[in-house]
Formats: sequence, C-alpha cells, structure tokens
Amino acid sequence: MSFQRRQLLQTLSYAFGAGFILSRSKSAAAAQTSAQPGTAATPAKAAAKPAANAADMEKVAGIGGLFFRSRDPDALGRWYLEHLGISLTPTTLQSPVWEQEAGQTVFSPFPEKSGYFGDPSKVWMVNFRVHNLAKMVAQLQNAGIAVKLDPQVYPNGRFARLHDPEGNPIELWQPA
Repeated sequence: MSFQRRQLLQTLSYAFGAGFILSRSKSAAAAQTSAQPGTAATPAKAAAKPAANAADMEKVAGIGGLFFRSRDPDALGRWYLEHLGISLTPTTLQSPVWEQEAGQTVFSPFPEKSGYFGDPSKVWMVNFRVHNLAKMVAQLQNAGIAVKLDPQVYPNGRFARLHDPEGNPIELWQPA
C-alpha cells in the first residue's frame, strides 16, 4: 500500500473510526505495516506504534472525565448544566453522574500553534455530540449565547462553535 494511501486511511480512521474504513483485523494489520521499510522511526512515531500484541492489548473504554481549571468553578459548572445539560460532579453516592451516550469520540492532539481552538492561550477544546444541531443552536442563541454555525455539511456531519463564559472553546457536532 502506498505511503500516501496509508496516510489518507489513517486520517480517515481518526476522523470516523477505524471500523468505518477497515475491519478491525485489517486495521490492525495496516497499522502494523504503516512504517516505511528501511527508515528509522522518530521518537513520536515509535511511541505511536501499536504494541506487539495489539489485539491482546488492554484499551481504555472511553473518556471518564474532563477536568480543567476555572476562575469560578461553581458558576461555570452551573452554566454547563443550564445551557448544555451536563450534570455537575455528584456530591453524594446517591446523586446521579452525567452519562454520555455511547458513540464516536475523536481523540486528536493538534499542533502547538494550531488556530483551530481560536485563542492561542487555550490548550484544549471539547467537542460534544448532539442529536439536533439546529435546535441546540437556537436554544443557545435564545439564551443570549453567541454560536457560529458552520454552513458547510461535511461527510461526517455538521458543526457549530461557541465559548463558555471563561472563553473556553466548545464545538458541537451532529454526526451524519
């Protein structure tokens, strides 16, 4: 398989999940053969290489939490609850925890100087899956929150951008 084709498949697998492009066994085989023969791997590429027994490797099941600093954690937590429906961390064992629906999750480091998050001082951005992007955008705008709806429909869905009260970028995604 050509190097460019492997790069394209790798990019698509990151965006849509490996199962979208290849079966699990073919994906593992492609990942194991992705390095060019006779070339030394850089430390970053070596770290990204799958374990020798990738099929037997224990993998994380999903994101168990997102933790970040805030000037006013209580107020910011109330904002997320009120406008996005995300329950705060429970204070008792009887209190419910926010449960996200099962679905695709993209985990992707970006270049240090990427402009994708907007403000260069922000080092993270959260992307929330939504069922009805138009309804969510209208709900947020009715609450006086500025939301920028991307007019383009991508093969993997639609997107909108907003910022929480502390300027942290949020991306909303309605999968295709």
